[in-house]
Amino acid sequence: MKLLFLIVAYLVAITLPLILSAWVGGPPRQFHQELASGLGILAFSMVLVEFILSGRFKAISNGVGLDVTMRFHQIMARTALVFALLHPFLYQGTPSGGQRPWDPTRELTITTDFSALSTGIAAYLLLPSLVLLAIGRTQLDFKYETWRLLHGVGALLIAVLLLHHTVYAGRYGSQPVMSWVWLAMTGVAVGSLLTVYLLVPLLQKARPWRVTSVVRLTPKQWEVTVEPDGHRGLDYKAGQFAWLNVGHPPFSMKENPFSISSAPAAGPEISFMIKELGDFTRTIGQIKTGTVAYLDGPYGNLSVDGRAEPGVALIAGGVGLAPLLGILRQMRLTDDSRKVKLIYGNRVIDQIAYREELDPEDVVYVLSEPPETWHGETGFIDAALIDRVFSEQEFSEWVFVMCGPAIMMDVVEDHLIKRGTPSHRILSERFNYD
Repeated sequence: MKLLFLIVAYLVAITLPLILSAWVGGPPRQFHQELASGLGILAFSMVLVEFILSGRFKAISNGVGLDVTMRFHQIMARTALVFALLHPFLYQGTPSGGQRPWDPTRELTITTDFSALSTGIAAYLLLPSLVLLAIGRTQLDFKYETWRLLHGVGALLIAVLLLHHTVYAGRYGSQPVMSWVWLAMTGVAVGSLLTVYLLVPLLQKARPWRVTSVVRLTPKQWEVTVEPDGHRGLDYKAGQFAWLNVGHPPFSMKENPFSISSAPAAGPEISFMIKELGDFTRTIGQIKTGTVAYLDGPYGNLSVDGRAEPGVALIAGGVGLAPLLGILRQMRLTDDSRKVKLIYGNRVIDQIAYREELDPEDVVYVLSEPPETWHGETGFIDAALIDRVFSEQEFSEWVFVMCGPAIMMDVVEDHLIKRGTPSHRILSERFNYD
């Protein structure tokens, strides 16, 4: 239902300028001209709404999941790109030149004013570059912080260029009502960007945290714990995540999203289970206690709080254990009566974390490269293993929560649907995007 509301709200936002343009734009032109203008209008409005989708607004992302919001953001960005690329070619065959006295509505001609066209041309070149860099960023030798800065600045520049082009080169955008509409929508889009990069850091500056411990869990996995410094802490649900900035000013781009592995009932301290993967995570062991940190969160809807199912199935791959561990800890601390089972997969035995804390009666360990002395499950978390662990009744009645590699979650989700598990009882979040 929340996803449906998001889609409806999105469609209303991007079609509003199109509807208003048709209302105030004057006599209709030839079909190919109207189609060209319509695609341009839709492309610009979609670009502006993209700022909201990518703005980490909890009212949006926590309802449907940040992974769903971001995937929607990516699909719509590519759709807007297609509309924008088609837009100028559909004007072929239309007479060009300045405005004629007998053509006050520019029904018969398109402008040749270079100042008005130049901003559209610049945006036309920048938009594909922005989308392609986002698609291929994992293959490029860019630090995440560098890519994020370029993406934000590039999107802002495109919005300003398109605003100028639409108002000064467009037949519909030049109408006073539409000029104000486009200015207002651009203002909201830019405001959302400023909220993320200026307002949120300002609020974070007043709510610092301090690192209390950094513990090695496995050869390449760490637990980082922070405590609030002079404030009450973070109001979060077990299973959610936050953006963590350690040792840098609040306005720094050097923040990363990590799942919270601690439980709200344990107190104000928050712990993160972090695997060495990138530039920041490879330096986790160098963090000193007392280092200032900042948190932005909580985000995500990977929570079982308030659900009525009789059991909770947790399926984790590698560091995907983090949010599920938070759920387990919260259930224990609150004497949750629901049954629970955990499937925890890793490549080798040395990657298993928190083994001394996990109840062996409730956990099924899986290793893809087990030692000769291993007596647990081997291979990968697949359909056959899921069938061995869960009963027919559990498939139909329990809630299934998973976090891990995308291929694992694809396999598990497909099999759960096949076994009759309703989609609203399957919770997952993904953070590897192209």
